[in-house]
Amino acid sequence: MGLWSRLRNLNRRDAVDADIAEELRSHIDMAVEEGICAGLSETEAWRAARLRFGNPVAMREKTMGADAALSLEGFWLDVKFALRQLKRSPGFAVTAMVTLALGIGANIVVFGVLNAVILHPLKIADPQSVHQIYHKEWMSGGPSYPAFEDFRRRNTTFAGMAAVYGLSSVGLEWNNKVREVSGYDVTGNYFDLLGVQPEIGRFFHANDEHGPGSAPYVVLSDALWRHEFRADPEVIGKTVSLSTHPFTVVGVAPRDFHGLERFFWPDYFVPMVNEEQVEGWDFLHSRLYEPVAVIGRLKPGVTAERATENLNAIARDLQKEYPATDLEQSARLIRPGLEGDDGVLIHQFLFGVMLLALLLLTAACANLASLFAARAADRGRELALRVALGSSRQRLLWQLLTEALVVSLLGGAVGMFCAATLLGALSRWQPFGAGSEHLVVAVDAGVYLAGLALSVMSGLLFGMIPAWHAWQSRPLQAIKSAPAESARLRTFAIRDVLLGAQIAICTLLVTASLVAIRGMVRALHAPLGIKPAGATVAKVNFGMVGIDGDNALEKQKQIIDAAESIPGVQAAGIVNFLPLSGSGMSGIPVYWPGTVDQTLSNQVLDTRVYPISPDYLKAAGTRLLTGRNFTWRDEAHSPRVAIVNATFAHKMFGNRPAVGNHFLLWKDSYEVIGVAESGKYVDLNEDPICAVYVSTAQMEQSSTNLVVRSSLTSRDMAASLQRMLSGIAPTAPITIRSWDDALSNVLFPARTAAAALGIMGMLAAMLAVTGIFGMAAYSVSKRMKELGIRIALGAQRSQILASAIGRPLALLISGSIVGLVAGLFSSRLLGRIVYQADPSDPLVVSGVIATMALLGLTATLIPARRAVTVDAARLMREE
Repeated sequence: MGLWSRLRNLNRRDAVDADIAEELRSHIDMAVEEGICAGLSETEAWRAARLRFGNPVAMREKTMGADAALSLEGFWLDVKFALRQLKRSPGFAVTAMVTLALGIGANIVVFGVLNAVILHPLKIADPQSVHQIYHKEWMSGGPSYPAFEDFRRRNTTFAGMAAVYGLSSVGLEWNNKVREVSGYDVTGNYFDLLGVQPEIGRFFHANDEHGPGSAPYVVLSDALWRHEFRADPEVIGKTVSLSTHPFTVVGVAPRDFHGLERFFWPDYFVPMVNEEQVEGWDFLHSRLYEPVAVIGRLKPGVTAERATENLNAIARDLQKEYPATDLEQSARLIRPGLEGDDGVLIHQFLFGVMLLALLLLTAACANLASLFAARAADRGRELALRVALGSSRQRLLWQLLTEALVVSLLGGAVGMFCAATLLGALSRWQPFGAGSEHLVVAVDAGVYLAGLALSVMSGLLFGMIPAWHAWQSRPLQAIKSAPAESARLRTFAIRDVLLGAQIAICTLLVTASLVAIRGMVRALHAPLGIKPAGATVAKVNFGMVGIDGDNALEKQKQIIDAAESIPGVQAAGIVNFLPLSGSGMSGIPVYWPGTVDQTLSNQVLDTRVYPISPDYLKAAGTRLLTGRNFTWRDEAHSPRVAIVNATFAHKMFGNRPAVGNHFLLWKDSYEVIGVAESGKYVDLNEDPICAVYVSTAQMEQSSTNLVVRSSLTSRDMAASLQRMLSGIAPTAPITIRSWDDALSNVLFPARTAAAALGIMGMLAAMLAVTGIFGMAAYSVSKRMKELGIRIALGAQRSQILASAIGRPLALLISGSIVGLVAGLFSSRLLGRIVYQADPSDPLVVSGVIATMALLGLTATLIPARRAVTVDAARLMREE
């Protein structure tokens, strides 16, 4: 019979059944006639024929293997049978589906984020050939703009290179309204290199550039175009103001293009030749400062290794040509999208969380395998009878696997729905407030396929245990209801292993969650060198409205005086960039006084530089360890002075007193007048960093962060500052928030780890409770008669408890020990996820022990109570 004929039989099921039955009858009739001819009586011939062909139902099952229609019908019958079985045990079905929904849903959420951040390709042409070029040198990962131009001209392995600088905050003026926006300065070939087409209008190109300031064009992001310009297509060709300079809108980027970073979305793109109008200074002609991010597209057939060798050769040549500024640089090609080298940390974090989520699903499968094994044991007589009546073991195995798959698919569907809802909320969430930080997690076909694969694999995983049990069952023994002791022990040994493994995994996840919570506590109490609590930060950029130089300094003095006059204010000061804000002047070389050859090879160290007002350190809560603070007399015409942190003082001057010593910074000689405590300046995991504070009166900055420490609530302080600043700088964009909120991006990884692992720990605890409770309750229910007899014979309550719940408690203790030891050896994995992970922390270890003990007590309380309250007399009467 051909395949098409078999599939056609699906539409004529009754006729096919009748044909098969008629053929079986004809074979039996022929066998009867042969028996009669052989000398048997008619009755004996019929009996011999029936024995020869066996059970008609079993014969029909064998026929199904040769007919696609019967196979599909058999599968559908198995599904309906599984649904009926689950309907008879609604409590079991709901428990199984909820358990799987939690395990599969957690994995889908993590995979969805992993897919969006790492696996999903960037919205550019041929993303596999595009790389970001990093260098191991003192500037933040990239070369200077002149060095970039050298790399672009001299390389032989890239089809093209482009440079990016930003995100830069500027004031966008449109319709007499100034709004703070952030964007990229990019080279003219940026869009052509990436193969991106505009949504409307056009992009600027390399032939639009004819030297510095020659291309005053801006491309808007789709989000900015829709929000600020109401998606008006007539904006193309109009002039807007960026940092008080006119720029012509030439196009709008497509909605799904946000540059090459996953998390930071620019509001605009401008040609790099016009960066001085946007940034306020010229870095196009300096080989020493302002590194740019470099991206390149490899030529066809060129490997990353060959391109790296080519770049390193160019870097060696540049070092010889420009020894004062260009160190030997070891080039590295990395995939764009995850903030350069931070991508390694993000990869480790997400893959670590994914591994823990898979462990959670494994624990859920072990839980369900134990439940299904107990269920299969209870159905032992039913399964044995079916085998005795002619059903094949393969058929029973498939039916049990079908039941497991039905439960798994239903639980996976619920988990998929919940995960999709959560991922949608995550896409709308802006953890750092309204700004340029976004993450869109699309629930695409890949996520659905992952959910389906997890559901099927989970069903097969926990369904194989009862199926194997049915395969190994002995029909005659089961029918007699007298299972051999060895078989009983072997069955329970499998369940013991499952429960022990589940408890070990749950203990590991509880350990991870407590380690994450401790990591968050450490992050919240890390020595930052500042005291954010009780401080409010107001960000004002006077340069966005054309106020700079002496005018900006006078405005800064004015807002400090106005802030100090607010009742309840204890101190007020300004700083150009807040520590831990991701911005600031970094990698600035420092030299000994008298150094003439100020090349990078002669520097003593490099440092971060913060221009501050006299009372900033007091407002920030930074302790001055020795020396004096700035005063307004430390102004442009007085000798240059500086306050250094303790790390700078130790690295520069050793054990000598730093106050009174000098150093060179930007070819100027600075006298150290004070030493402040060291702190954190970039992130919480950084090694000690050198920092120098200089007087804002000696280094004018239009970017202003006003820090105010007061006894007022954040809301009251923000309202007072808003009124004051609006009066002094009515057109300047103003952002006001508590300093704790301003540090949310720094604490975000620790909080995310604590939330993710905390949820997994909670789910693991729930699984541990259900697993221990299920085994204890099952054990008590199966041994009620035995317990009643023992009570009647005078057994003590402690003996009854030991007999009833001793095995689950022993598994709890042994599994917890294994899980705790595994947690101690998982410090490397947890270190990828948690800030300062320490599984051996005494608080963590004691917390895990207390948690597992509480879970065991909670899970065994009801079964234990039922065991000790057995009514022996009633059981005897019922027997």
